[in-house]
Amino acid sequence: MKRILFISCMFLISTCMLFSINQNVANAFSEQIIQKGATGNDVVELQARLQYNGYYHAKIDGVYGWSTYWAVKNFQQEFRLDDVDGLVGPKTKDMLERATKFNKQWVHQQIKSGKRFTHYGGMPLKYQVAPSEVTLQKAKQGAQNKWQQQKAQFKQPAKQQQQQPGQQKQPQQPQPSEQPKQPEQQPAPAPQEQAPEEQQQAPEEQQAEDEGEAQSATNMPGGFSENDIQLMANAVYGESRGEPYEGQIAVAAVILNRINSPTFPNTVSGVIFEPLAFTAVADGQIWLTPNDTAKRAVVDAINGMDPSEGATYYFNPNTATSGWIWGRPQIKRIGKHIFCE
Repeated sequence: MKRILFISCMFLISTCMLFSINQNVANAFSEQIIQKGATGNDVVELQARLQYNGYYHAKIDGVYGWSTYWAVKNFQQEFRLDDVDGLVGPKTKDMLERATKFNKQWVHQQIKSGKRFTHYGGMPLKYQVAPSEVTLQKAKQGAQNKWQQQKAQFKQPAKQQQQQPGQQKQPQQPQPSEQPKQPEQQPAPAPQEQAPEEQQQAPEEQQAEDEGEAQSATNMPGGFSENDIQLMANAVYGESRGEPYEGQIAVAAVILNRINSPTFPNTVSGVIFEPLAFTAVADGQIWLTPNDTAKRAVVDAINGMDPSEGATYYFNPNTATSGWIWGRPQIKRIGKHIFCE
């Protein structure tokens, strides 16, 4: 009798543990559409799932801000979903649930503890609590590499669903989705002007270009044009090559913080070429060819990373002679640069 009771208890405990594990890993969204400005558990899950495959690199905090918005749009663009609008409805949720994983219990435990953490796929979660910069980069790269190998099996169904109603009309849908970006990227209206001309010349060439544009959009978050990102990479390389990677991201973040500040120009070129703003512009180093590290730092900054903690100025204390810059409220030092308000 005791043996039967013991076996029954063990069976019940095993069943409960299995149910708990499956519930934590495969938890699904609620039925509510998620949009910019939303907060709560749905946004936590959204950010964690986007980060799992390397689309989202900012803090998982349950607040749907700009970094989350552009990560969602890049995900939608990649899979050619019906609407690339940043609204997370049934189709986007379904694709996220099929293509990613979410450990609900672990993520909420880290949020509750207040520890810095990430949720990238391809690296055990125990190494992603308070990760060093080296570990963070490995986790990020690992997630992106893993996703490159796996995403084809998820992309094919999405493409087939959209090609069935009309093969010629559907490939044109991604183009309107990028129109909202134009007000934010005034320097580069050319790409959309070229598209109609090429449609008249050769439909096959247009399809190839549509695929290229979708890939470019994935690598150019934040609504910035390719020229914007290239110019920012030039500035980061000219200003901070040789600095730690965190410092290079911080320089890119300062440029973005100025764009978002009412006291500076609101475009990338306007901020970088503002008179006396950057030494690299004054001495011509802005035109040096940037390396991949500088470009990666720019993308990470656009995706929400800001080691400068909101700084709009920085300077090298070994070379700065302006009393004005020394008088700015200092935030922190990274490498040779002091970042300040």
